[in-house]
Amino acid sequence: MKSLTAPQRLLLIVTLVLIWGVSWSIYKVSLDYTPPLLFAGLRTLLGGLLLVLILLPRRDRIQWKRNRKVYLVSALFNVALFYGMQTVGLLYMPSGLFTVLVYLQPVLVGLLASFWLDERMTPAKASGLLLGFLGVVSVSAGGFSGHIAVIGIVLGIATAISWAIGTVFIKKAGPSVDSLWLVAFQCTFGGIALTLSGSLTENWSDITWNGPYWIGLLFGVFLGIALSWMIYVTLAMAGEASQVASYTFLVPLLSVLIGTLALHEPFSRFLLLGLALIGAGVYLVNRKTAPAAA
Repeated sequence: MKSLTAPQRLLLIVTLVLIWGVSWSIYKVSLDYTPPLLFAGLRTLLGGLLLVLILLPRRDRIQWKRNRKVYLVSALFNVALFYGMQTVGLLYMPSGLFTVLVYLQPVLVGLLASFWLDERMTPAKASGLLLGFLGVVSVSAGGFSGHIAVIGIVLGIATAISWAIGTVFIKKAGPSVDSLWLVAFQCTFGGIALTLSGSLTENWSDITWNGPYWIGLLFGVFLGIALSWMIYVTLAMAGEASQVASYTFLVPLLSVLIGTLALHEPFSRFLLLGLALIGAGVYLVNRKTAPAAA
């Protein structure tokens, strides 16, 4: 895949962090008016179908027989399990606190990439991943007070594991597939699985088709699913998986800020400490090191 220039990479990272940062609060508001699995299923399925329609002129790049396993495995880990557990988990915990658990993902990606992708785990990178996660914990420290549902913790950690496996998998499989069709199929197939699961366990009549619901659904279809996943896969295939994952540490920081201002969730006095830790972590993971002497 063609490498990205520094300005292109920065623009994509900023856009991705903004979209994912605001999505947590938007989805949490929408969940007051819809069953979780049906909501996750509809936004991923419609987002995937939108991409399929856009990509039809380049359908010769699908190569279904060769790549179907990649499409299906990616759909399982990056959509069906990831969005299913994430959306249900948000019902049991504040959005800021839930992100702490989900954003174990960059640390897990770094560990998996060192074994599966042979990415070098340097002391600086390991320290950076640890600092970044500690920063995520810090910015959400205020959300640890009060009752925390065990199922929310389990779902948060499971979401992180699923996302990490999916991220490393698409990086490993990247050279064999068209990145845009990968996103389209993973969202479509994963969306079908989620929608079917929701139809079997939830009631369509429980959806309240009001403004907050439509805002969450349309945001998810066009930005939270279609655009953000195209950006994420593009970044993952163009660089080291652990480096790309490290930037997602910034998402919980933005999520907590928005949750505090818009949803009146508890404000963390450790916010500045978290910002410093996350910044240091991202720097260490992405710092260019001099090659070892021969």
